[in-house]
Amino acid sequence: MHKKRNKKQPVKAYKNAEFLASPEARPIRILAEFSEPHYRFLKYGIDSTIVFFGSARIKPKEIAKKNLFSAVEAYEKDPSSANEHALSSARLQLRLSKYYEDASELARLLTTWAMDSSSGKQKFYVCSGGGPGIMEAANKGADLAGGKSIGLNISIPHEQEPNPYISEEFGFEFHYFFMRKYWFVYLSKALVIFPGGFGTLDELMEVLTLIQTKKIDRPLPIIVFGQDYWKEIIDIEAMARWGTIAKEDLDLFTLVNTPQEAFQFLKKVLPKK
Repeated sequence: MHKKRNKKQPVKAYKNAEFLASPEARPIRILAEFSEPHYRFLKYGIDSTIVFFGSARIKPKEIAKKNLFSAVEAYEKDPSSANEHALSSARLQLRLSKYYEDASELARLLTTWAMDSSSGKQKFYVCSGGGPGIMEAANKGADLAGGKSIGLNISIPHEQEPNPYISEEFGFEFHYFFMRKYWFVYLSKALVIFPGGFGTLDELMEVLTLIQTKKIDRPLPIIVFGQDYWKEIIDIEAMARWGTIAKEDLDLFTLVNTPQEAFQFLKKVLPKK
């Protein structure tokens, strides 16, 4: 006579961690990165963001000053080529740190303007990529204004830990770049592009392409911040001269150099109510 075995209760598919991490469950993971943010944004009534893009490597001015001081000391003790290179990099970092302070100030101005003084509710929410550098500066500026802000962080090998200024209920962690990009654009009412590297260029060019091809068919003002940086990095006007873009495509973005200039422009093009 066979003895009955006490079998374990089977695990439900949506609780099976091994399955959910498998290649076969990739569509489920993608859907989760669409549905969970959607659920949370609906829950908190968020439908309008101002998105800040920019380099994760740009430091606050105080940190950049300290790094330059250390580099000067090291070079004076040992004027080697390595220390000379480090000194040159530290000087550039101090120059770039201006953009950290500018991003923070612009986010502060926008959040203060977007808040209803009686209810404390916000019409627009600053949204960043959630990491350090310009992203941190944007969330910090919103925090200084006493407002909430969003961080759409991404899991990548060397960067990036979420910055401490993201509002706790609006911190997100993405695996898929394309789902993160979707949420950057879907709720955005304006984009501000600070100096950055490959990632910033990718985000800028993708949005410009979506607007140019009418995949985004609503007003979406784009501010490109820091003329001295961007004019050196990319010559979009040359594309128009060569005929690879239309001359009117140059009107898809606006160059600015100060937080006040950017703020005044956005106040004109964004509805407060």
